[in-house]
Amino acid sequence: MSLQDRIINHFSDSIQTKQDAMASLCELIEFASQKIVEALVNDKKVLTCGNGGSAGDAQHFSSEMLNRFERERPALPAIALSTDTSTITSIANDYHYDEIFAKQLRALGQPGDILLIYTSSGNSANLVKAAKVAHEKDMTVIALSGKDGGALAAALRESDIEVRVPSWSTARIQEVHLLISHCLCDLIDHQLFGG
Repeated sequence: MSLQDRIINHFSDSIQTKQDAMASLCELIEFASQKIVEALVNDKKVLTCGNGGSAGDAQHFSSEMLNRFERERPALPAIALSTDTSTITSIANDYHYDEIFAKQLRALGQPGDILLIYTSSGNSANLVKAAKVAHEKDMTVIALSGKDGGALAAALRESDIEVRVPSWSTARIQEVHLLISHCLCDLIDHQLFGG
């Protein structure tokens, strides 16, 4: 197989995964956007988290909210819990890596806030712990996941939303997570500020 064939396979697999996700996730993405809008109109905020590439996705969403997506509009309140390296490393050092998001949520999370979790496997202990703290704080959890949902799926409540990408490939899952993030940003802007 040539290098260009490998590239074509990546594009083809990505397109197919996006088509599969489109066929199965539109209603959940719509519902997630409505939950976020409901929180925002009630003066609540979105807190995001993830590990590795998923941390990047969480930060990307937060930046689109705080700055803007595709239109001029007021800033919307969002905090990426993966951005403060001093806080993350001190919590990991003094306590445990599993606490890096949970401890921040205990301080920053308020009832009615949204915790938006990005994960390809759902098996990161720090994300499962974050979801449990969010529940203690009476927050809604929206999980963008993949594979079989992992331990996080089992930790979610009926009032939470899991948007699970139908794939076992981390790369394909993360590609669709970015598209879902952009859908959420567009839907939030449309619902809050009109067409």
